[in-house]
Amino acid sequence: MSWLDYFREAKGENPDAIFIYDMDDFPMHLANRAYLKKFAIDVCINTIARTISQAEFYIKDNKEVLKDDFYYKLNVRPNPNQAATLFWQTVIYKLIYDNECLIIKSDTDDLLIADDFTRVEYEYLDDTFKDVVVRGDYKVTRNFKTSEVIYFEYSNEKIRPILDSLFADYGDLFGWMLKAQFRKAQIRGAFDMSQVNDKSEGTMGKMQNYVKKLVKGFEEKTSAVFPLQKGVAYNEIENKANSSVDEVGKALEGYIEQVAKALGIPIGMLNGSVTDVEKIKALYSSGCISPILKLFKDELNHKFIGKSDYLQGKRVEIMRPNMVDVFDEANNLDKLRASGLFTGNDLLELIGRERVDDPMMDMYFITKNYQELIDMMKGGEGESEKI
Repeated sequence: MSWLDYFREAKGENPDAIFIYDMDDFPMHLANRAYLKKFAIDVCINTIARTISQAEFYIKDNKEVLKDDFYYKLNVRPNPNQAATLFWQTVIYKLIYDNECLIIKSDTDDLLIADDFTRVEYEYLDDTFKDVVVRGDYKVTRNFKTSEVIYFEYSNEKIRPILDSLFADYGDLFGWMLKAQFRKAQIRGAFDMSQVNDKSEGTMGKMQNYVKKLVKGFEEKTSAVFPLQKGVAYNEIENKANSSVDEVGKALEGYIEQVAKALGIPIGMLNGSVTDVEKIKALYSSGCISPILKLFKDELNHKFIGKSDYLQGKRVEIMRPNMVDVFDEANNLDKLRASGLFTGNDLLELIGRERVDDPMMDMYFITKNYQELIDMMKGGEGESEKI
C-alpha cells in the first residue's frame, strides 16, 4: 500500500478505489546509488593498476642485474595466496583510494598487504604500526617499526573526500536523469470503472488483482492481449518525457572524466581514442605512472639498499611497462643510437625491455654507419670517411 493509500484511508475513503503503479514502490533515493561512484573509481584505478602490475622490479648492482629472492617475491609470488599481478593491483587500489598502503613481512618472509592498521607517529623516532589486520580479519599480534615495513603514501590529501564531494554533485544529476528515464519507459494507463455498479470491498479487491495481472503482463511479455471486464475501459496515457539513455550515459562519462583528471589519467586512455595516441600515452606515463613508480623506487631503495651500497651504484630499479611501439619509434631510436648518446642496452631499458649480455650492446657508436666512438677519435677525419 502506497503513502497515498494511507492518506485516503485516513480520510475515510476506499483505499482500493484507485491503483497507482509507479516509482513510489522503490524506497532507495536514486541520488544515493553507490555503484556510480564505485564504477567510476574502479574504471580509473584499475587502469593504473593494470599498467603498474606489468612493471618489473629488480636490483641493479652497477650494470649487473641481480635476480634473487627479492626479484622472485616482487615479480612472481609475494605470498602463497597472491600472484604478483594481483598483489600490485591491490597495492595500487589501496594506495590511491586510501592514500596509503602498508606491506608487512611475515615470519616466513612473505609480503602481506595490510587491510587495516593504526599508525603512531613520532617526531624523532621510527613511527609504529600496530593493530595490523591482514587477509580480511586476521589481526597480527606484534607491532612494526617503519624500518620493518614497506609503507607507501600517495599524497598529502586523500582522494576519497575529493571523490565523495564530486559524487555529491554528479550523483544528484545522475539520479534525477535516471529517474526521468524510468518515467519515460513507465507503463501509464487509466481504468474507467464508472460503469461498475458494485463498489463492495470484494469486487474492488478482484479489480485490483485484475489490474496487477495486466501490469505484470505488460512488464514481462513483449506482446500482451487482455480481456476487458464488463463496465471497465482502459486508456493508455501518452508519455511525453524527453530524457534519453544517451543523456544518462553522458552524465556517467562526465563523472568518470572528472575522476580521471583527479588521478592524472588522460580521458583518451579510458575512451579508446585513436587520435594522438602517442601523445596520450606520453601524458599518461609522465603525469600518472611515473610519479607512482618513483614513489615505489624511493621506498624500496630506502628499505632494501643501504646508503653506502646506493652511493656505490647498487639500487632498486623498475622496468617500466612497455608503452612504446618500437616500430613507430624505430627512426628515433636509430638516431639516439647513431648519435652516440645511448648504448643498445640503454635503449632496451628505455622501451621497457631487459638488458642483454653482449659487450657490443654496452658500446657507444656514432655516425649512421655505427662506427665505434673511440675508433673515430683515433682515426681522425680521413679514416672516418673510409668507413
